[in-house]
Parts: sequence; C-alpha cells; structure tokens
Amino acid sequence: MDLEVTPQLTIPASELGWRFSRSSGPGGQHVNTSDSRVELFWNPLGSGVLSDEQRILLTERLGRRMVAGVLTVVASEQRSQLRNREIALAKMAEIIATGLAPAGPARRATKPTRGSKRRHQAAKSQRSTTKSLRKRPFAD
Repeated sequence: MDLEVTPQLTIPASELGWRFSRSSGPGGQHVNTSDSRVELFWNPLGSGVLSDEQRILLTERLGRRMVAGVLTVVASEQRSQLRNREIALAKMAEIIATGLAPAGPARRATKPTRGSKRRHQAAKSQRSTTKSLRKRPFAD
C-alpha cells in the first residue's frame, strides 16, 4: 500500500514500516485477543522520493514529532486492524502534507489606532478608579 501524500508525491510501501500491538480502545473482550493497534513509521531522512529541500523542510517543521529521525503515527480508534491501518495512512499523509506546504504570507506589523489607544487608556483609568475605591479610608 503506497502512501499518496499529494498527486506529485507518493511514498512507496517499501519505505513504510508497520508495528501492531494490542489496543486499549473499544472492542470489549475482543481487544484482549487481537492486535488492532497500528503504528506506522517512516524515515524521511533516508527516503528516496524526497528532494534535499523537502527533506530539510520536513526536519525543520516536524523535528519535534520525530524520534531519531523517524516519524511515527499511532491509530487505535477502531476495532479493526485494517481500518486502523487506513486511519494511520491518512494521518501520516496529512502530517507530511502540512509539513511540506508552503509558508503563508508574512504578518504585516500595524500600529494601534488613535481610538484604540484612547479606549485602552480609559479602561486603565477606570480600573484604577475601581481599585482605589476599594482602599480603606484615611483615619484623620
């Protein structure tokens, strides 16, 4: 099962690794006897389908998600191992696609308007007045 991330990028099944274990999710007693939890892992550093730019981009953006350079996704939502495999593939494709997506436009810094400054100052003075009224009166 190849993983199609975008129409231009498809990760071959030979680069993907699977691990199965017993799930703690739904399934009743069935959970105790079947390996329905799925872990899907992929090493983007050793991948042959990525360009050097894509590899650098993925390591910068997904570096915190990777352990020893390997990206891992876990799925145990369903009772069926096959369905969990499909969910894990979809999660992996979404993570990789967002990691390779172009950055959005840079934020343009703006200054606060004169009215917003005035309202801010009025709110501060109102708060100050409220707090000063809470003080104990002077005993003359």
